[in-house]
Amino acid sequence: MNRALGKLPKGWGGFTHDWGSDQRAFKGMPWNKAMMWIFLLSDTFIFMCVLISYMTVRASTASSWPDASIVFGLDVFGTSVPLLLIAIMTFVLISSSGTMAIAVKYGYEKNRKLCAIFLLLTAVCGATFVGMQAFEWTKLILHEGVRPWGNPFGAEQFGAFFFMITGFHGTHVTIGVIFLLIMAKKTWRGDFDKGRKGFFTSVTSNYRAIEIMGLYWHFV
Repeated sequence: MNRALGKLPKGWGGFTHDWGSDQRAFKGMPWNKAMMWIFLLSDTFIFMCVLISYMTVRASTASSWPDASIVFGLDVFGTSVPLLLIAIMTFVLISSSGTMAIAVKYGYEKNRKLCAIFLLLTAVCGATFVGMQAFEWTKLILHEGVRPWGNPFGAEQFGAFFFMITGFHGTHVTIGVIFLLIMAKKTWRGDFDKGRKGFFTSVTSNYRAIEIMGLYWHFV
């Protein structure tokens, strides 16, 4: 390596040395796990930009912002319960984070059956969340008349930000559900133990992929 650097033009040795410094920075951490952390960090920046834009517009708009307790209320036996759907969706998503943590635990214990079961439970919770979000969108669009360019509750910008933020989040959850189902199938049939060539399973007994999937799921 040193002989190869000696043949480079003057100054290039330091450049190539710095270029390879990322290997030392992530020493002891698998590349796939490091890349997932980098992806989550970049995704956090995107979410922050969207949320900051939302707060800026809401603080500066002249029109009154819609009351969330009214917009997201549900009628239960003739009584309007404010924020009920959001509370249920939040509970389901937080519960799925717990089942994902249990799946990671059983993965590292190489208990593939229980690991696959809890991965599937996590996917079911995620699909339930997406289904409730679809119900929420249907209710607001068809019954309440909310559109990206206007709504009957107040400031016109509300609809655009609501659909953008919830749609962005829902897309992340949907992608996660798809990956969870793939991982559950591969775990159940023992791909990690057998080292079967394929997506995430080319290394024998590498249940680290379950943990990396967990990092993504806890984020969303």
